[in-house]
Amino acid sequence: VQFKRCDIGYVSLSQVCGYLYACILSLYSFFLRHARSRNYVSESEVCKLESVPLDFGDYHPLKPITVTESKTKKMNRKGSTSSTSSSSSSSVMDPLSSVLDGTDPLSLFAAAADPVTTTATMDSTRKKRDKDDSSAVGSDFEPWSSKRGEILSRYTTTEKLSINLYMGSEKGKATTTGSAVSEKVRTRLEELDDLEEGSQKELLNLTQQDYMNRIEELNQSLKDAWSSDQKVKALKIVIQCSKLLSDTTVIQFYPSKFVLITDILDTFGKLVYERILSMCVDSRVSLPDNFSPESVNDTAKETCLNWFFKIASIRELIPRFYVEAAILKCNKFLSKTGISECLPRLTSMIRGIGDPLVAVYARAYLCRVGMEVAPQLKESLNKNFFDFLLTFKQIHGDTVQNQLVVQCVEIPLYLTLYSPAIDWILQCIAYRAPEVLLTEMMERCRKLGNNALLLNSVMSAFRAEFIAARSMDFIGMIKECDESGFPKHLLFRSLGLNLALADPPENDRLQILNEAWKVITKLKNPQDYINCAEVWVEYTCRHFTNREINTVLADVIKHMTPDRAFEDAYPQVNNLFCQICKNLMCVFLDEKFLPFLDMFQKESVRVEVCKCIMESFIKHQQESTKDPVILNALLHICKTMHDSVNALTLEDEKRMLAALINGFIKMVSFGRDFEQQLSFYVEARSMFCNLEPVLVQLIHSVNQLAMETRKVMKGNHSRKTAAFVRACVAFCFITIPSLSSIFTRLNLYLHSGQVALANQCLSQADAFFKAAVSLVPEVPKMISVDGKMRPSDAFLLEFLCNFFSTLLVVPDHPEQGVLFLVRGLLNVIQDYTWEDNSDDKVRIYTNVLHLLSAMTQEAYIYHVDKVDSNDTLYGGDSKFLTEINKLCETVIAQILDHLKTLGKEETLKRQSQLALYFFNTILAHGDLRNNKLNQLSVNLWNLAQKHGFADTKTMVKTLEYIKRRSKQPEMSHFTDLALRLPLQSRT
Repeated sequence: VQFKRCDIGYVSLSQVCGYLYACILSLYSFFLRHARSRNYVSESEVCKLESVPLDFGDYHPLKPITVTESKTKKMNRKGSTSSTSSSSSSSVMDPLSSVLDGTDPLSLFAAAADPVTTTATMDSTRKKRDKDDSSAVGSDFEPWSSKRGEILSRYTTTEKLSINLYMGSEKGKATTTGSAVSEKVRTRLEELDDLEEGSQKELLNLTQQDYMNRIEELNQSLKDAWSSDQKVKALKIVIQCSKLLSDTTVIQFYPSKFVLITDILDTFGKLVYERILSMCVDSRVSLPDNFSPESVNDTAKETCLNWFFKIASIRELIPRFYVEAAILKCNKFLSKTGISECLPRLTSMIRGIGDPLVAVYARAYLCRVGMEVAPQLKESLNKNFFDFLLTFKQIHGDTVQNQLVVQCVEIPLYLTLYSPAIDWILQCIAYRAPEVLLTEMMERCRKLGNNALLLNSVMSAFRAEFIAARSMDFIGMIKECDESGFPKHLLFRSLGLNLALADPPENDRLQILNEAWKVITKLKNPQDYINCAEVWVEYTCRHFTNREINTVLADVIKHMTPDRAFEDAYPQVNNLFCQICKNLMCVFLDEKFLPFLDMFQKESVRVEVCKCIMESFIKHQQESTKDPVILNALLHICKTMHDSVNALTLEDEKRMLAALINGFIKMVSFGRDFEQQLSFYVEARSMFCNLEPVLVQLIHSVNQLAMETRKVMKGNHSRKTAAFVRACVAFCFITIPSLSSIFTRLNLYLHSGQVALANQCLSQADAFFKAAVSLVPEVPKMISVDGKMRPSDAFLLEFLCNFFSTLLVVPDHPEQGVLFLVRGLLNVIQDYTWEDNSDDKVRIYTNVLHLLSAMTQEAYIYHVDKVDSNDTLYGGDSKFLTEINKLCETVIAQILDHLKTLGKEETLKRQSQLALYFFNTILAHGDLRNNKLNQLSVNLWNLAQKHGFADTKTMVKTLEYIKRRSKQPEMSHFTDLALRLPLQSRT
């Protein structure tokens, strides 16, 4: 009848065929009531994988693999065994061999069980490390580049600076190709004579930034001159820059000037070295890294000598020293001992520099170059430092003192100018040096009267373990230091920094703290005080109890509260507080904790401190806590963070704060006192109501609390525990509606309903599920995911599938009728407005068929303990099965109507996919011994591949599955089905 209604003149043949298929399918809709009976236990046993005992013999799966090439040539990977069984998998290419050079990580793991292999590996590692100790600088050596920025930012000035700039002349330009050789030589000689005569211009009254800009211009001019083959001009620029290092008219800027000028020297040295190295290329083969002078050709050697001769002709000592030091590496082209011979000579040259500040930075530069080109030559490093000690008395001479008077520079400030140079020299000396060298340095410092500047540098340079072991010796030397030149509190700060990295002898720890704090507590300047206190607080927290920590806190409050001095030292106070918070179990018991926290009056700083405290608590607190003092302090801190949230707070900030508060909530446990635990969650809900992730965490925590109660009672609730779990359920039911995210609410309704069901709270579970059903129509079409708007259908489909799985075990309400929740959810799905090009609605209906099929079984596949599901309530009653079959017919009608709608050219692919999906549902859940249901499945199969859009691979696997099933007992009808399912090739 429906076919006759079609107007053949206006409908294409493919549409008619598709419509005809839909009509045929609709005739079989009522046959799906024949759901096959399931025995879930036997099916589970059948689906289990067969266990096969494995006998590896001598083969170990973690044993190194020998890879055999196809040309019958065996190649053993490095570190692998050479003997393998002929039947092993050695002929298969090892997947790690293509990306790893040497033994793969699994082989190393296997070797861990072999003491011989382990010992050999350790010996190899030790030899390599010892080689690095003597011949190279490892990654544990702090490079100069890491100190550069700190020096430039620390040593600044507001005074006017001057600079001498090289003014290039035409003489400095390269001659043309046609020029005679003699003319070129004559021009070069004239340029060298003109090197220091009148070809410069002095710029006065420069600010610090202007000075730095001019230096950068000189650096660029050097590169430009070099690239344009004006080598002499480049040399002139370097000489003029080196001369600037002899100028100490603005002495407090000298360390920064040294950094800027040596950058130019480094550039020059690199350019010269690369030029000579490029001349060594022979037949496009460059020299190896460890080349010998014998492999360098004569042209490169001659050019290298020429550079050294040019530099030797420089008249002034300082530029001659610096420029030669810059190209020190070029000695490798001349002789093997060139560098080792030049370093002592350059060290001796520095003795001719009269200004001690200029001399110490020259030594620092020589040590820096020496560590780069010959780190194994330690004698030169030691000689530089010992020479500096011999001339250190010049600092107190008349020349230096008069210069300081003229520039109005105090001696403590002047001494700090030496720190970068001395620290660097000592760092080079102390790098992987033996402990005996520290003893020698300490003795030399004592001979100089325990000079504070040198003592500070020694403590900064040597390993913390060496310093910590001699803590009392250093304290004795610090006491004897003259405080007028270098403050003692800076020495104690340096000692504290070492003790933060290494522990002193246990018997000396209290005496060390007392000696240090005697000096620190007497400091009048709040900035000096807090700089020292923040270092020694960590030492106190590591080695002492709550009593000492409380004393430290009280002393900090005493020094930093007057005149609100803490406002100028928020970073230091914050760091000090964070150090204290690492010892959380003690610090929260301190009576000075909250008064100390009150020092942070500025809200932004206060919030940052609270975040630091909570981060430390979450990181270092290993066990849960219920101490009322600690909880009160942490609730106060979390409340401070929560109250800082406003309309302008960024989402990332909200997530961070919520994560910290959630971390605190998870760490609170009152043990078996579940009522107290619930009271805490109720209080937390009232305090943190503006952060949605916190409310979500509280709901999860309360659900977990209900399940823990069930576990303790082993599922048999008493009157008291039953009332308690109902209170937990009520907490969740009240809290969920306050959340803004609709999918969060849906999932929490489902989760909380499952918890209520597990605790035999059936009416409360029904309330959760009803709330979830009523919320589905409110799901918007688009939701925000990670800041992007995306369709919500996929998320809704996932939720509904989980919901249907739960509804299988939910018993019907005695007053609501059969399957009232399933019917209500289907009505909501029917009324929901789905996307036009979406098949999610039909996929949901197909999943509903899975649920209805499972509901027809005599025993359900899973149950909730002590909850009677519908299989127990109805016991396979015929009226109950009839209601399920009616519901099946309604759902199938919806599916077939949708397949009929998809019978258009532009939706044939979707029709094919859904038909195959529906076929698989019948195959899995229907009783295919029924002939008409069997015919329905055949028609769906044909429809799936009719238009050539079916997934051939999936259909092949499905057909193989049917054939396997046909070999099982009582499954002979699958043989006939397999014969009736044609498989068409895709065109």
